[in-house]
Amino acid sequence: MNVHDLNREKQGNQGTYKSLLLLDEISKGQHPSQRDLSKKLDIALGLVNSYIKNLISKGYITIKDIPSKRYAYYLTPKGFAEKTRLTYQHLHTFTSLYTVARKDFKKLFSGLYKDGARSVIFAGADESAEIAYLSLQEFDIDFEGIVDNEPADRDFFRYRIMPFERVKEIKADFVIVSSFVKRAEIYKQLIEEGILPDKIKSIFPIYKNFYDVNPAPGEK
Repeated sequence: MNVHDLNREKQGNQGTYKSLLLLDEISKGQHPSQRDLSKKLDIALGLVNSYIKNLISKGYITIKDIPSKRYAYYLTPKGFAEKTRLTYQHLHTFTSLYTVARKDFKKLFSGLYKDGARSVIFAGADESAEIAYLSLQEFDIDFEGIVDNEPADRDFFRYRIMPFERVKEIKADFVIVSSFVKRAEIYKQLIEEGILPDKIKSIFPIYKNFYDVNPAPGEK
């Protein structure tokens, strides 16, 4: 399995992942409303409604009336079994992603080091960025910081995530597209911020249909 295969697999798993999140929240027995679920899981309210209808139709959830004219959702035995199955499935997917991404990041950093790179910036803070950071520790390459569109005062390991527009202020040899989910959006924004294409590196495919003016380095 390679990163292209994982990309297709993850795209196909996005719906089941949201279903797993909903099943997990409902299994806690706190009777959240659809609006509560939307806010907590960061899923559009209309999508929450659609997913719940689908889960009900499959027999994974039942509904009961509760006071204040609200509905309470409960997992059925079939729903608990499905939650277990989806949990295993997504743990397997993440493990596969970790294994492949770790190998590819090490290959990327090894090549950059041999070519004389001694410092990098990350663009995009998600699970893939964490894998990239752990891989970088094996090389004598300085980590100069990380930028993201939604820093929200979060920390990345011991570093504060900086606003994306600061990317040009940080001196480094290369910018690493370190997000898997937002890779096309991030690559496009880096170009718009004036970062030269040959200074941008990524292990993930960035397809032309996302950004067909300046395809990612190495993409044809």
